[in-house]
Amino acid sequence: MESLDFSFRLLDIIDIFLVAVILYYIYSLIRGTIAVNILIGLGLIYIIYILVKQFNMHLLTNIFGGFISVGSLALVVVFQQEIRRFLIHIGKNISVKRKNFLWSFFVSKKAATQDNRLRLKPIIDACRSLSKSHTGALMVFAKYYDEEYYQTSGEYLDAHLSKRLLESIFQKNSPLHDGAVVIVDFKVMTASCVLPLSDSEDLPLHFGLRHRAAIGVTEVSDAIAVVVSEETGEISFAKDGNVNMNISHEELEELLNVNL
Repeated sequence: MESLDFSFRLLDIIDIFLVAVILYYIYSLIRGTIAVNILIGLGLIYIIYILVKQFNMHLLTNIFGGFISVGSLALVVVFQQEIRRFLIHIGKNISVKRKNFLWSFFVSKKAATQDNRLRLKPIIDACRSLSKSHTGALMVFAKYYDEEYYQTSGEYLDAHLSKRLLESIFQKNSPLHDGAVVIVDFKVMTASCVLPLSDSEDLPLHFGLRHRAAIGVTEVSDAIAVVVSEETGEISFAKDGNVNMNISHEELEELLNVNL
């Protein structure tokens, strides 16, 4: 009787660990979304396929086998948003680290922080004013301007960022107040922009369209979003599909300073 060889290499341990990290990272991206239910459905279909194949049920085996044969293509189509988000997260982490590494050679951290706070002042002042008057607002801060994604659903401005401009856009009587303002490199690029709503099942029922849109756009891109609630005047900050509720102006400034 031959003895089984259970040799285990260090590379095997590293291989298992890396696969576990990738699976956990993918799960964290789709957790709480409808994609989890789709993944469970695909898993059940595969289990049924294995069972009917074992019982030699030829007709069902051919039907489910045809579905499994195009499974990789179906996964790309069904999970295109999650795949896009996964790749964006990887690219964003690499680009941020590279940018911080190169930036540290030319500008001191203290000088860069002071310069950034001066550029953030119109945004913080506008949020303070909008919050005080309970004027609803949604601001999206994107790393780059995707014309096909943003411009087609809003009014193109390409205007200098200022407190008065933001206040005038979000005034209730303004024709541009309904929708989001997209800001790129501290310039107001688009106003009245329509954003994708989050389909997460874990969001509280009291979340309105602004909060769902803020979460939705940060789920499918590397943008961040700031929401001012029309009902309560509270300020929220969204990033990577997560939202910080009821933050102070000081906390907002710190979050924007770190992420912009």
